[in-house]
Amino acid sequence: MYLPKVYKNFQDHFPEVFKDFKRLGISTRQAGALDEKIQNLVKLGIAVGANSRGGGMSNTRKAMAAGATAEAVRHAVLLAMTTTGFPNTIAAISWVEEVLSGAEY
Repeated sequence: MYLPKVYKNFQDHFPEVFKDFKRLGISTRQAGALDEKIQNLVKLGIAVGANSRGGGMSNTRKAMAAGATAEAVRHAVLLAMTTTGFPNTIAAISWVEEVLSGAEY
């Protein structure tokens, strides 16, 4: 799976923090009833609200790997519009389309 250079650098510079952060992520995923695909779509919506390009792109990739369709990913972004606003939604659509087209930089 694609990992941004900054992510790898963080892991190299702060291995214990990274290990703890990764464990927290695993614990939160295991703590509830949502399946992996839905978890990633929810996290995509959160990334839209936080205006997090990296989170949006990462969770798009993860949702697709877990079986989400491109239409489901786009719908998750669209649902965020009435809560997070049109500008965040448009930005997030551009992140999703970048991932779907394979044109990530």
